[in-house]
Amino acid sequence: MLKKRNILFDLDGTLTDPMVGITKSVRYALAHFGIEVAALEELTPFIGPPLKGSFQHFYGFSEEDAETALQKYREYFSKTGLFENQVYEGIPSLLKALKEQNFHLYVATSKPTVYATQILEHFQLAKYFDFIGGSLLSGERVEKKDVIDYVLKEKQIDPENAIMVGDRSFDVSAGRAAGLTTIGVLYGYGDRNELTCAGAAYFAETVEDLKTLLLS
Repeated sequence: MLKKRNILFDLDGTLTDPMVGITKSVRYALAHFGIEVAALEELTPFIGPPLKGSFQHFYGFSEEDAETALQKYREYFSKTGLFENQVYEGIPSLLKALKEQNFHLYVATSKPTVYATQILEHFQLAKYFDFIGGSLLSGERVEKKDVIDYVLKEKQIDPENAIMVGDRSFDVSAGRAAGLTTIGVLYGYGDRNELTCAGAAYFAETVEDLKTLLLS
């Protein structure tokens, strides 16, 4: 249906469900400021967008406190949280099928590249990707549009021959801004209204639906 050979995938909420690891890491960071969170589900809005901005947006942190919160987050995430994660059912077979059909696959995530690579290697998914693009621990390239542009430039990809697949509005709006066709997946952390407002061209309710879209 789409006839495009380059596919960029978001990581969190698209390839893997990182809910436990991310929310526990956020809770750990908030505890440093004396903020207690009873239910991890309260922190799911942190999944997807850049973390530093989320601490500022959701808890009104100053620039300095948000930076401290980010460092505390990484204390937990870098050792434990990144592996408190699970691959969505059907993703390995989807990636395998795409590679067998000679698609070029890439990861475009706001997560630091070092963490994204560790996660993908841990779950034996790294082998399917031509390139893993993420942010830097220094705070550079955290916006999704910057990550997508970076992947396109590094691999010399024509945006007109590329698709961005993601579960949040940031994935879709950034993909559109970069000139890519966009697919919003509904099994992650964004709903249909969010993805519709962001301008998703296609929707996939399940991983199987995504497979049908990409391979038909």
